Amino acid sequence: MKEILISLLQSLGLAWWVEITTDAPRCTYYFGPFASEKDAAIAKSGYIEDLEQEGAAELKVVIKRDKPQNLTVYDEATDRGERGNSASAVGA
Repeated sequence: MKEILISLLQSLGLAWWVEITTDAPRCTYYFGPFASEKDAAIAKSGYIEDLEQEGAAELKVVIKRDKPQNLTVYDEATDRGERGNSASAVGA
């Protein structure tokens, strides 16, 4: 039943997501969807821990309603200190 609710919320753009932005590497990660802000808040520490274990630095965490098109967005040009387009990849 909870999966149906999450699916409905996601289709309406009302699901909750954990957005984590890192400066090294320069990425934005989306984790979710969640039925409530509380559920997302409970889960966020595990995602932070995983990213830190992978060597990510300077994490910024936001919990928000969203409907991300890509679950991982890697800004290759900015990460290398260049100007240009950012690259996107699907994955979590």
